[in-house]
Amino acid sequence: MNLISCEKLEKSMVELQFSVDAETFKAAVNTAFKREGKKYAIPGFRKGKAPRHMIEKMYGADIFHYDAINDLFPEQYEAAVQAAGIDVVGRPEPEVVSMTEEDGAVLKVKVAVKPEVELGEYAGLTVTKEVKTVDEADVEAEIKRMQDRNGRLLTREGAAENGDTVDIDFEGFVDGKAFEGGKAEHYSLVLGSGSFIPGFEDQMVGHSAGEEFDINVKFPEEYGAEELAGKDATFKIKLHEVKYKELPELDDDFAKDVSEYDTLEELKNSIRTGMQANQDKQADQKVENDLIDQVVSNMKADIPAAMIESRVDELVQDFEYRISQQGLKLDQYLQYMGMNMEQFREQFNEQAEKQVKMRLAMEAIVAKEGIEASDEEFEEEVKRIAEAYKMDVDKVKSIVDASAVKADLAVNKAIDFVKEKANIVTAAPEEKKENAEG
Repeated sequence: MNLISCEKLEKSMVELQFSVDAETFKAAVNTAFKREGKKYAIPGFRKGKAPRHMIEKMYGADIFHYDAINDLFPEQYEAAVQAAGIDVVGRPEPEVVSMTEEDGAVLKVKVAVKPEVELGEYAGLTVTKEVKTVDEADVEAEIKRMQDRNGRLLTREGAAENGDTVDIDFEGFVDGKAFEGGKAEHYSLVLGSGSFIPGFEDQMVGHSAGEEFDINVKFPEEYGAEELAGKDATFKIKLHEVKYKELPELDDDFAKDVSEYDTLEELKNSIRTGMQANQDKQADQKVENDLIDQVVSNMKADIPAAMIESRVDELVQDFEYRISQQGLKLDQYLQYMGMNMEQFREQFNEQAEKQVKMRLAMEAIVAKEGIEASDEEFEEEVKRIAEAYKMDVDKVKSIVDASAVKADLAVNKAIDFVKEKANIVTAAPEEKKENAEG
């Protein structure tokens, strides 16, 4: 491979032009012929036995040239990227400039690269930390949730009411025809939960176990599945069972049953302490997010769309993995939610863009401040990963990319650097509101 040129284009795109010498290209063409030539039928020859020149005469002189380019491209392209010293972040868009066995091949490739970042202010930033004190209403609300979680479901003899759990079979019809995804058996539904389209759960109220009846609803105009959006639908229902929840008394016995504490007051104190710790953690996280937002807004970078798309890919894959742990496939989830893959991916665009900008900003600070992750910090991170995934430390080391782990640690240290250098003003939410109004 010989790098001919590396030209910077707009939007953090680069155009590489490189050549493959004649000897290498000719050998690749011969290899392609040996592999692909067996596929071509030539009159007068058994299939796979025709000489190369006859195949080329019938199908074109360059019939095996593109196969050779495809074979050569990954290694030759990678060598060109290394020679150019660029940090690629997108898929290459190759173009053949010329190719002959006498002269070799010349290729032109456009590809997105990591953009140059111009940092603005990132040290000495000012941010307000809102410290919220947990009040009794918060504690009581959590106690109520615990009470609800520990309630017993009992069979209701009469008609279903809001809040009851029903066991139903249903099948939906639009214009008299059943539609895909509109049928289920022994589906458990909490009335009033808003799980189904408007009107569905309301019409369940008043019916008793054993009844079969119809429910008439209209799909919202903005419903994800276009073939159903705005359509009138009829659901045929078979109601198997109705259950209501009996809640336990909130007393010391309740505290003993649901926790390690002997009294309800001790349980409330524990909840209060835990909620306050969580509030403090959220306040610290908001400070960090606000500082990162300031750093990002102060920087300049021409970010290629490929970087955002790549991050969306990662977020989608992460989501798919998480729901697979619950036994659900992504296509099933999309069907249930009434959306297609394009609509689903759009949900991640804003998050992906923010994360890409944050990463670029912190990497720029890492470079400017000479921030590094030590070997000791790397060892601690490997131990943390090993404990989280219940793996042997040496096994983790054999799997992870040490340089990538250290890069992540350096980014985290850059965030800590910004926080350490920031001017953090502590105020209660009420004080901030009064100051804003004043």
